Amino acid sequence: MTNASNLTIQIQQETVQVNEKDIEIARAGHYPTVDAVANYQDSYANGGQYGFGADLKSASIGVEVSVPLYQGGAVTSRVRQAAYNKQKALDDLQNAMRQTSLETQRAYLNLSTSIAQVKALEQALKSSQSQLDSTKLGYQVGIRTSVDVLNAQQQYYSANRDLLQARYNYLVNIIRLKTASGIVSEADLQDIEQQLAKR
Repeated sequence: MTNASNLTIQIQQETVQVNEKDIEIARAGHYPTVDAVANYQDSYANGGQYGFGADLKSASIGVEVSVPLYQGGAVTSRVRQAAYNKQKALDDLQNAMRQTSLETQRAYLNLSTSIAQVKALEQALKSSQSQLDSTKLGYQVGIRTSVDVLNAQQQYYSANRDLLQARYNYLVNIIRLKTASGIVSEADLQDIEQQLAKR
C-alpha cells in the first residue's frame, strides 16, 4: 500500500524540495551578478558677474558586473548549512513514511478486528433476542419468573449496546485507515454521518 497521498508525507516532500532550492540559492553566492544602472541629473547654476546662468543636464546608462572573489567562507558555510537542512528534511521524510506505514498497518488491523467483533456481536444479539423471546414465552406459561424476563431483557439491551459501540468503532477505524492512507474525502465523512444517524 502506498502512502504517497498522505498529507504528512506530501508536506515533508515539499520541504525537501524547498531545501534543494535553498542549496541552489546559497551556491549562487559564488556567481557574478550583473546589474543595469542609470543616472540622471538636472541642475541649474546662477549667473556670475555677467549675469548668465547655466542649465546642466546629464544622463548615464550602464551595466555593472560584480564578481565575488572571497567572502571569508560565508557562501561555503551557507551552502553547507543548506545541505544539512536538506539531509534533515530527507530524514524527516523517511521518518514520516515509516510512521505513516505503521499507522496504516495499525488502522488496518483495528478495522479487521472491528469487522470480526461486529459479526460476533450481531450473533450475540440474535442469541439474546431468542433467549428473551423464549423467557417471555416461559413466563406466559408459568415456568419462568418476572426476574428471569428482566435478566433476559438486560442481556438483550447489553448485547445491543455492545453491538452499537462495535459499529461505531468500525466506522472510526474506517476513517483512521483512510486518513493514514491519505484517501479520506468529504464524501466518506458524509457517508459515516448518515450511518451514525441511522443507529
